[in-house]
Amino acid sequence: MKPMLTIDLNADLGEGGSQDAALIRLASSANIACGGHAGDETTMRATIDAALEASVAIGAHPGHEDREFFGRREMALEPTAVADLVSRQIERLAGIAAKSGAQIHHVKPHGALYNQANRDLALATAVAEGVKRVVPGCVFYVPPGGALAAAGTAAGFIIRAEGFVDRRYRSDGSLVPRSEA
Repeated sequence: MKPMLTIDLNADLGEGGSQDAALIRLASSANIACGGHAGDETTMRATIDAALEASVAIGAHPGHEDREFFGRREMALEPTAVADLVSRQIERLAGIAAKSGAQIHHVKPHGALYNQANRDLALATAVAEGVKRVVPGCVFYVPPGGALAAAGTAAGFIIRAEGFVDRRYRSDGSLVPRSEA
């Protein structure tokens, strides 16, 4: 008998969207904005509490600290700066989670950081280093076969390849930019 496959429906939450309450009831894991591209202590706490109530796994969703462009603008940062911003954001969420008796289950980088790091092994390694400082051995949600998966594997993370059901892909596996139909 074949083992049963499961699908983890993860949702990006705590970003100021109006449908978080409805989405969390459908999700099995929540990627919670950590204050970089969106979110603050109030939204993090509320999203953590909602995830606990719905028995949804809690994950950190760190991104470029660029609220003006919602973390979707690529930035030229040194790897040490990237590792620091990732660990700083995850630490903030982890501290709030601990006050609710919860732990960070997974990490999924956000937006431009996710896409840039998936193409650049040095940047992906910096992201993994930032994650490892706070939640070593966590589940790491990344695109399949890219630099983030390689860096996460090297860091000892449990890799979960993900796909977006609401986005189109190019033949090389990269996402079609939101600016294109």
